[in-house]
Amino acid sequence: MLEYNIATESPPMTKTHPGLAMQAHDHADCVARVLAQVEEISAGESLNVTPVRRRVLELLLESHAALGAYDILRRLDEDGLGSQPPVAYRALDFLVGHGFVHKIERLNAFVACMHPGEGHDPVFMICRSCRAVAENHAVPGDGAIGEAAREIGFAVERVMVEVEGLCPACQQDARP
Repeated sequence: MLEYNIATESPPMTKTHPGLAMQAHDHADCVARVLAQVEEISAGESLNVTPVRRRVLELLLESHAALGAYDILRRLDEDGLGSQPPVAYRALDFLVGHGFVHKIERLNAFVACMHPGEGHDPVFMICRSCRAVAENHAVPGDGAIGEAAREIGFAVERVMVEVEGLCPACQQDARP
């Protein structure tokens, strides 16, 4: 297993780096790191991260679990930030469009990007029990996908893989 200091280093860009969502880690530091990266990117690109957009990102960072748009909308309403679906969808569109959030197609839900500003192709390990999502990296053109593409002359530009299974905690809970 590869290890690194999350406070000072970026995760190695390899196919074997395990996702933090399913490992013990300093979650407060994890959230602060991602929010700081998003703020830095947004300032550099003159992006307007409104209070609603920031709160949506915070909600997605709270548990590393995938949340649906209506789950997010319910929480925004509880926070007094709006109760109409366009409020959540506009914020999510912005965050996804700028690479701060990923959409998990399998769940029709969203997760915060753990590596904003880094060019990467995500591989998501999705726990079918608790819906925790760990983000890992793929290298376009590597492995079986790259080989299959090369066989037909296809140029891979973006890869997103969703893998479903059980996280370590749910595996433990499932044992008799």
